[in-house]
Amino acid sequence: MDVPAHLADLTGVPVARLDHLGRRHAWTLHRAELTDGRDTFVKALIDGDASDVLTAEAAGLRWLAEGHPGLIPPVLAADPHMLVLPWQPPQSPTPAAAERFGRDLATLHAAVPGAFGASWDGYIATLPLSNTPSTGEWGGWYAEHRLAPYLSAAAPELGRDGVRLLDRVIDRIAELAGPPEPPARIHGDLWSGNIVWTAGHAVLIDPAAHGGHRETDLAMLALFGAPYLDRILAGYQEVTPLTSGWRHRIPLHQLHPLLVHVVLFGGSYRAMLLAAATSALAG
Repeated sequence: MDVPAHLADLTGVPVARLDHLGRRHAWTLHRAELTDGRDTFVKALIDGDASDVLTAEAAGLRWLAEGHPGLIPPVLAADPHMLVLPWQPPQSPTPAAAERFGRDLATLHAAVPGAFGASWDGYIATLPLSNTPSTGEWGGWYAEHRLAPYLSAAAPELGRDGVRLLDRVIDRIAELAGPPEPPARIHGDLWSGNIVWTAGHAVLIDPAAHGGHRETDLAMLALFGAPYLDRILAGYQEVTPLTSGWRHRIPLHQLHPLLVHVVLFGGSYRAMLLAAATSALAG
């Protein structure tokens, strides 16, 4: 793709400067200054790859922004080949910014959608996500749309015993899921790399947005570590206290991202996944 030409066509503004920031999965990343003075972040799909991943990402960003526009960057332009957002000048996180993020995240989650899932099917990295809406309990939806499909794909790396362990979690999902909660408006892939700390607050990028369980976002923050996580949680609990036993359910919510990592990156994540499954079963 001719990124400057496509960006100019999409925005209607010529490109004054384009910096290449590398490649991730099926797209290239860029910082672009437009001739109208706007500083932008550009994600461009590599030719030949799936053409609806950026459309789904744009839909997720817009949907999340309905719940908390200050936490989500506005979509400046998007089509199946390119996504354009405002450039967010990065800063180092602080305890105060972390607490603010926790409060903002709780506010986003409280913008309750009508169902688990979403009106569009999404992606996590390059893997498709079924967002089939459901007004039933979260546990059954999670097992059907977040565990079972990726368990099948991860089975060659997990082996028979590993698959049986995950099957036990699926069989007991109603018991393990905890007290019923309404759907929350969640980011869905909230590891620390998808948080941009800027101007004293956090901005979220690269969502796998859907109506899900609010503990999922918090468990993802804990999975690979987030700066000042204790302050994020403190700020969150100021706005919406978490349900009793939430810490014991963290491994259950981490099963989906760990399955995704096994599918994408292979058996190096097998031990983490099986340890999380064992912890989830132990409650």
